[in-house]
Amino acid sequence: MPKLAGVNHLDAVRALEKAGFRIARQGKHIVMTDGTRVLTVPRHNPVNAITMGSIVRDAGLTNDEFRELL
Repeated sequence: MPKLAGVNHLDAVRALEKAGFRIARQGKHIVMTDGTRVLTVPRHNPVNAITMGSIVRDAGLTNDEFRELL
Protein backbone atom coordinates (compact mmCIF):
# COMPACT_ATOMS: atom_id res chain seq x y z
CA MET A 1 0.00 0.00 0.00
CA PRO A 2 1.35 3.44 -0.83
CA LYS A 3 2.05 5.75 2.10
CA LEU A 4 1.54 9.48 2.46
CA ALA A 5 2.64 10.69 5.86
CA GLY A 6 1.64 13.87 7.65
CA VAL A 7 -1.36 14.99 5.58
CA ASN A 8 -3.90 17.21 7.35
CA HIS A 9 -7.49 16.11 6.63
CA LEU A 10 -8.49 19.60 5.42
CA ASP A 11 -5.55 19.68 2.98
CA ALA A 12 -6.56 16.24 1.71
CA VAL A 13 -10.16 17.40 1.16
CA ARG A 14 -8.98 20.48 -0.78
CA ALA A 15 -6.70 18.34 -2.96
CA LEU A 16 -9.50 15.87 -3.69
CA GLU A 17 -11.81 18.76 -4.59
CA LYS A 18 -9.22 19.88 -7.15
CA ALA A 19 -9.33 16.32 -8.53
CA GLY A 20 -13.10 16.62 -9.11
CA PHE A 21 -14.57 15.25 -5.88
CA ARG A 22 -17.29 17.09 -3.95
CA ILE A 23 -18.34 16.80 -0.31
CA ALA A 24 -21.50 14.70 -0.05
CA ARG A 25 -21.88 14.83 3.74
CA GLN A 26 -19.91 15.51 6.90
CA GLY A 27 -19.85 14.17 10.42
CA LYS A 28 -17.03 12.35 12.16
CA HIS A 29 -15.84 11.57 8.64
CA ILE A 30 -16.05 13.56 5.41
CA VAL A 31 -17.71 11.62 2.60
CA MET A 32 -16.77 12.78 -0.91
CA THR A 33 -17.95 11.66 -4.33
CA ASP A 34 -17.24 12.37 -7.99
CA GLY A 35 -20.45 10.74 -9.20
CA THR A 36 -19.06 7.22 -9.46
CA ARG A 37 -16.54 6.84 -6.63
CA VAL A 38 -17.21 7.47 -2.94
CA LEU A 39 -14.34 8.35 -0.59
CA THR A 40 -14.38 8.63 3.20
CA VAL A 41 -11.80 10.93 4.81
CA PRO A 42 -11.46 10.70 8.62
CA ARG A 43 -11.18 13.93 10.59
CA HIS A 44 -7.74 13.15 12.06
CA ASN A 45 -4.69 15.37 12.07
CA PRO A 46 -2.62 14.01 10.54
CA VAL A 47 -4.46 11.25 8.70
CA ASN A 48 -2.70 7.90 9.15
CA ALA A 49 -0.20 7.35 6.30
CA ILE A 50 -1.60 3.96 5.30
CA THR A 51 -5.18 5.27 5.40
CA MET A 52 -4.25 8.28 3.25
CA GLY A 53 -2.54 6.00 0.74
CA SER A 54 -5.69 3.90 0.47
CA ILE A 55 -7.88 6.97 -0.03
CA VAL A 56 -5.61 8.24 -2.82
CA ARG A 57 -5.62 4.82 -4.49
CA ASP A 58 -9.43 4.59 -4.23
CA ALA A 59 -9.65 8.04 -5.84
CA GLY A 60 -7.76 6.71 -8.86
CA LEU A 61 -4.73 8.93 -8.27
CA THR A 62 -1.05 8.14 -7.82
CA ASN A 63 0.96 9.47 -4.88
CA ASP A 64 2.74 11.94 -7.15
CA GLU A 65 -0.52 13.24 -8.65
CA PHE A 66 -1.96 13.72 -5.16
CA ARG A 67 1.16 15.53 -3.91
CA GLU A 68 0.91 17.95 -6.85
CA LEU A 69 -2.69 18.74 -5.84
CA LEU A 70 -1.69 19.51 -2.23
